[in-house]
Amino acid sequence: MKLEPTLRALADPTRLRIMRLLADMELAVGELAQVLGQSQPRVSRHIKILCDAALAERRREGSWVFLRMAVGPDRAPPLGAAVARLLEAGEGDDAAFAARCAEDRRHLAAIRAAREEQAAAYFARHAAEWDTLRSLHSPDEPVEAALAAALGRQELGALLDVGTGTGRMAELFAARARQVTAVDKSPEMLRLARARLQHLPAGKVDLQQGDFTDLPFPAGSFDTVLFHQVLHYAQEPAPVLAEAARVTAPGGRIAVVDFAAHAHEELRSQHAHARLGFSDEQMLDLLTGVGFAPAAPLAIPGQPLTVKIWTGIRVGAVHGQPSLRKTLS
Repeated sequence: MKLEPTLRALADPTRLRIMRLLADMELAVGELAQVLGQSQPRVSRHIKILCDAALAERRREGSWVFLRMAVGPDRAPPLGAAVARLLEAGEGDDAAFAARCAEDRRHLAAIRAAREEQAAAYFARHAAEWDTLRSLHSPDEPVEAALAAALGRQELGALLDVGTGTGRMAELFAARARQVTAVDKSPEMLRLARARLQHLPAGKVDLQQGDFTDLPFPAGSFDTVLFHQVLHYAQEPAPVLAEAARVTAPGGRIAVVDFAAHAHEELRSQHAHARLGFSDEQMLDLLTGVGFAPAAPLAIPGQPLTVKIWTGIRVGAVHGQPSLRKTLS
């Protein structure tokens, strides 16, 4: 690594602000421009300098370009993280920089709120037709059969259904679980799930309102954690899966059912999808990064989208373990 390009890249107040923002979350280029109060072409020039210096990296999703802190090979601690820590400490010594960063964070909070409002409005409008919309994406029956097979024949123990929606997954796997906890952020969805699951024995399913970024459960509470067509709503999937790992007991399992990476931009604009699916490499990095040992994924082709099922076993901290990468090679 050459220090001169890195130091040159950091010799600008705007680029320091960008690095400070990326320490909080991944942002689209347009969102960065909005927070910084600068034109998108100007922000793009700053982004190029940071990427050339290996401090940040771009990721394209459809017509959107996201920027995040650069990561090293095999998830090694990146230089950008060290810079972020330095800048955080620097706020205590530079009042003007601290004030500017505080203002940026206020704008960032508005970005977060706008994203959440868009998603919440969608769920409020479409709660009653959610199962119908899901069926348009891919057939339910082969996906559910493949998921049941992927989870194996053993009992599921304490099962957490994250983003339960109308409760279909909780209903499907209740007989195989000792206890089902179904969590969703939307009260409308929980009302639908409660109606759907009322035929099950009392106490079999616990419905709770909660956010997948801050699950209201102690560490190691569940033997099986399920995300069924939920993760593509996460603005930042890594923290969501880290929270799932936190509540998964050692040796417990996770199953993520979602779309393979695609370019159907209308799902973002019309249905509030924050992510246009996931590649196997992305999901491998996400799962290993939070402590799951992944199995080979399953694919269920559909029209127009392919559904993938990714599973893993909770094994603790496995950051940068190259042997896990071989599971998908």
